[in-house]
Amino acid sequence: MSSRLLTPARTAILATVALSTAACGSATAGSGSSGSAAASDSAGTVSITHAQGTTQVPVQPKKVAVLDMGALDSITSMGAGDSVKSLAKQGLPAFLQQYKAEKYANLGTMFEPDLEKLATDKPDLIVVGGRSAAKYKDLAKIAPTIDTTVSSKGDFFEGVKKVNTSLGQVFGKEAEVKAKLAAVDTKVAATKAKAAGAGTGLILMTSGGKVSAFGPQSRFGLIHTALGVKPTAAKMTEDRHGMAASFEYIKAANPGHLFVVDRDAAIGESGKAAKEVLDNALVKATPAGAGNKITYLDGQRWYVTGTGLDNLSAMVDEVAAGL
Repeated sequence: MSSRLLTPARTAILATVALSTAACGSATAGSGSSGSAAASDSAGTVSITHAQGTTQVPVQPKKVAVLDMGALDSITSMGAGDSVKSLAKQGLPAFLQQYKAEKYANLGTMFEPDLEKLATDKPDLIVVGGRSAAKYKDLAKIAPTIDTTVSSKGDFFEGVKKVNTSLGQVFGKEAEVKAKLAAVDTKVAATKAKAAGAGTGLILMTSGGKVSAFGPQSRFGLIHTALGVKPTAAKMTEDRHGMAASFEYIKAANPGHLFVVDRDAAIGESGKAAKEVLDNALVKATPAGAGNKITYLDGQRWYVTGTGLDNLSAMVDEVAAGL
């Protein structure tokens, strides 16, 4: 993984699925499209409105290339993993290690996928998101391509639901997706109830011995916006890559809980572990430090994967456990 790991998130998938008589083709609709109702057609295609347009894709595709870990997690979770034939293997999280097998073609990195190999392989569908979204136009020339990027702005969970509902339509797994999302909703409600009386929280990320803080509109902001953890009153610059934070800032923020992502561990880089970085008197003087309320989140889930069905459920579990 590169140090610039996440490209700026685009708009959340508006996705609702509409059947069309058109054959598989490239993206056509503009960013303002709201999508139309769904129904099947004799050609076996489905129209998906996503972060970068509307694309006709084959229903239940047999040969899929995946360039986003969240989408890979979702496709696996809903029981459609057999359709995956190629993927970007760099940075593959531990819980998706089955895709390291030789039978899955390696497309390189999410930032720079092997376009030549994809053109030769001729997949039925290419799925991008987040880090690979910038390559959408190039990939859409090779095969039908959908962008599963979910924005951290606005209602994050609604965006996640739309992304996964669309994937369920594509793979014929609507019932499975509906059940998984209902289970996540139940966990979210229970976590919000715990958060209501748990005090304030501050989200941190360590990387190369340095610390960044993240607010409600950041990539990790669902801790506040969806799960109900009250942010501290400390001033913060909202930025995709976080705001540089000193230990004095953390002490002044006076958080009741700290939620910490170790970026180096997440991407396999050597560096000082987050626990070592935060092992100092100023952090220990906060209510979070003094009360042993520091939760070290799984970086592969929070930093690398994000929006997958099973992954999202595990993320909610981690926050609930920290409360």
